[in-house]
Amino acid sequence: MATLFNRNNGQAWRSYEKAIFRFVFIYFILQSVPLDWKYFANLLSINWLQLGLNDFFNISRYTPQLLGQETTPDFWGLNTLGDWAIIALLSVVIAALWHWWEKRKPLRFSYDDLYYALRVILRYRLALGVIAYGLIKVFPLQAPYPSISNLNTDYGDLAAWKIFVLSLGVAPTFETFLGSLELLGGLLLLWRRTTALGAFLIVIFYGNVVLSNLAYEGNETIYALYLLHIAGFLLLYDAQRIINVFSLNRPGQPDTYRPNFAHAWQRNLRIGLKAFFVFLFIGVFGIQTYRAYGERPYHYPQANGLPDASGIYNVQEFVWNGQARPYAKDDSVRWKDVVFETWSTLSVKTAAPVIPWLGGIETIHSHDADRLFELDGTQGRHYYHYTIDGDNQVLHLQNKNPHYPDDRFDVRYERPDVDTIILSGVTSSGDSLSVLLGRLDKKYLLEEVRKSGRRGGLVL
Repeated sequence: MATLFNRNNGQAWRSYEKAIFRFVFIYFILQSVPLDWKYFANLLSINWLQLGLNDFFNISRYTPQLLGQETTPDFWGLNTLGDWAIIALLSVVIAALWHWWEKRKPLRFSYDDLYYALRVILRYRLALGVIAYGLIKVFPLQAPYPSISNLNTDYGDLAAWKIFVLSLGVAPTFETFLGSLELLGGLLLLWRRTTALGAFLIVIFYGNVVLSNLAYEGNETIYALYLLHIAGFLLLYDAQRIINVFSLNRPGQPDTYRPNFAHAWQRNLRIGLKAFFVFLFIGVFGIQTYRAYGERPYHYPQANGLPDASGIYNVQEFVWNGQARPYAKDDSVRWKDVVFETWSTLSVKTAAPVIPWLGGIETIHSHDADRLFELDGTQGRHYYHYTIDGDNQVLHLQNKNPHYPDDRFDVRYERPDVDTIILSGVTSSGDSLSVLLGRLDKKYLLEEVRKSGRRGGLVL
């Protein structure tokens, strides 16, 4: 007997199968086809002659948002289970109207044709999503190598998901392997004959992604589940045949459905759209990702920091409002240490509590000041984005944490020698400070292992 999602082509659809299919068809169309005017407004704001990595990634991440989440040119946002529930209710209503209309006027297309069209839409929607994530893993960008500030953050001050990402970041070869599997699954979806294999690979891969997000408290559980349930639906089409052949030792019914492209323009349009997809989202997006890999990871600012200043600095002297403050473990005012990154980020550790920024969503920003990966999922340090006025030897500091929008001030810098920096200025609260910093010759196990290899003798 024919079943709904694993059909023996040519057999008639039963009434209950049509009823279920109408709901499923509308549900997945609403989930996968952009129908929000704000999405198209974002597309119109893109400079299509100079596409950036963030543009491609933002396009690939579309999910319908009916509850009014905030979107930006760099980030479309992700839907929630609440959006799913609304879509399901809308699907029930529209399916009922479809049934009412169909009783009065027969459909122009058969249900087999509609089922084929739905699978095509979902194949390319899923391929776009997993190829985007696959490329930023193949060229290990999604999980970057830990910054100096992250290496000097206490383990207990890191969120569980941040520990997971940083652990993956120190193993770029493994990250590339994961991205290759993801990319392979997406490529297999582009051809009807290999769809089942690609969907199977994605179900296994994204099943693990969902579990990892749940275990490490990541914020992309719903999006991973979104891709997973599309892959599961695509796999159902061939699931019974696969089970019969490989598990039950029974003959499998062949898939005899063939799309009918009666006119030459239909065949040419099909080939042209597939070629355009491959060119844009594999060719151009792949080149953009490779270029980004040759530069600094997109999670970190692209602007260079103070020349020859990167490293961790001990606070040797700290003067606050004209009074010297000796080191005290519980002093919430005195700085404990300062980190200058290779890029334009300066981080300060104090004993004062820091309200952590807990975004935890993969985003590619075009502006340096918006790149919050360094502080995302951490506490214990204040992170400042800065610009350099080299003529006046001034650093313009802006706290990157969105919880501290008013924390911005200027400091004058002096460099008596290559390992010493003197900072002086007035904070955003009106307090004057003068800080003498001495660079520490600190060695990191990760760096020493990279130099000598895992089996080499290590001396720290």
